[in-house]
Amino acid sequence: MNQIARSERASVKRRAFSWVWRFAVLAIILGLLSTIIFRATVTDLFHIDSNSMESTLNPGQSIAVDRRAYRDAPPQRGDVIVFDGRGSFLPYARASFADDLLGALSLTGTGSKYVKRVIGVGGDTVECKGAHCQITVNGQTVEEPYVFAGDAPSEQKFSVKVPEGRLWVMGDHRSTSKDSRSLLGASGGGMISVDRVVGKATDIVWPLDQRATIR
Repeated sequence: MNQIARSERASVKRRAFSWVWRFAVLAIILGLLSTIIFRATVTDLFHIDSNSMESTLNPGQSIAVDRRAYRDAPPQRGDVIVFDGRGSFLPYARASFADDLLGALSLTGTGSKYVKRVIGVGGDTVECKGAHCQITVNGQTVEEPYVFAGDAPSEQKFSVKVPEGRLWVMGDHRSTSKDSRSLLGASGGGMISVDRVVGKATDIVWPLDQRATIR
């Protein structure tokens, strides 16, 4: 009788352990799915690994990217955005449906993603002319307090008309940034398609002592 009782208790313990293990696995899976869905639809994270946006954004920082920012309206001049560079900054790379799906779910790396500032939107004429090469948009000089200290607005002169549905973007550290200026002769002219924008960079979230709103 005692042996039967011990056997039953052992069986109960095994069943209880099995349920605990299953619950733990389910909780982990649900947690991962929730994180993926949140990053794919609400807020993503992007790691800064270049100095092209100094001193607004510095290497080693991580930023929050609002994926909802442009659901109702396109990017505006002055916005700092994260975008997929395939077809523009990577002019000869094309994304497949699988690539787009994995990217939307934040399951791919950041190798094809860039962070820059929007200078011109569809319909704008963006120019850099004259001795001091001030940036003008539709003939109006753009005030750029975010440009890296000591940098000229641009060392390269240009005059472009931004097509509808496209964006002209530049890095804040103008002397080191590879941006729309660098690809004027390439496919797409260095201007990115609005539908390749991942979202708006809103906040520096890491390191904690450097947390700030991105302006």
